Amino acid sequence: MPRMIVRQSRAPPPDPHRILSAGIFDVDGVLLASPHERAWREALTGFADPARFTTAIYQSQVAGKPRFSGALAALQALGVPNAAQRAEAYAESKQRRLEALIGAGAVSAFADALRFVNAVRTLGFPIAVASSSKNANDMIRRIPLDDHHSLFDVFGANVCGRDLPAGKPDPAIFLLAAAELPAVPEHCFVVEDAPAGIEAARAAGMAALGVARLHDATSLQAAGADLVVTSLDEVDLDQLSRGRLCRRIHEKS
Repeated sequence: MPRMIVRQSRAPPPDPHRILSAGIFDVDGVLLASPHERAWREALTGFADPARFTTAIYQSQVAGKPRFSGALAALQALGVPNAAQRAEAYAESKQRRLEALIGAGAVSAFADALRFVNAVRTLGFPIAVASSSKNANDMIRRIPLDDHHSLFDVFGANVCGRDLPAGKPDPAIFLLAAAELPAVPEHCFVVEDAPAGIEAARAAGMAALGVARLHDATSLQAAGADLVVTSLDEVDLDQLSRGRLCRRIHEKS
């Protein structure tokens, strides 16, 4: 009889008594509707049928990972022969396509994300932005907040596109963001839309707020999110001001 292997998370269980006082934001899928997924799909021509690259594959295999790791994972998920040898070329093709799409203006901000960022700042929380994408800063600079400032300007720490020993689900990028704020990791919450990012936040000892914009709440919950919402407007700001991550309760009229 085959032996059953049970995977156990290395992350500690969430502490219901911790007080949150700082926020860390991912970019793609959290702050911005970016063309990353589209670029990965369109760059597949010559490697595999682009139509096979679904949103589910993007979210589970690619989102949140460094470029080469995402390319390799995508090719392997699609069963492409010699995936390890072809991943670098696929990653480069994706980067060229992404740069073209960004240049064409295919980037926009989620309105709920901008409201939430401003609300968290109003609470006095220091905030950081942390994405493995080396294009993240170029994209957030393109989002104006007023006549003199862009979304890029509001973060107290920015670790986007840094060269780190490992990408998500390794916690290095979030631990670096906390160190540069500075903030104690246990007092930080991370806003993520990908399972790998949720796992990285939990491994860092941080609270994980999942944003299920793609009807993928189940995968974010399975990754260990403390709270999953479909819009950041659902977060209870009054409770957050007290250091707790909760869903806003709608009062009946």
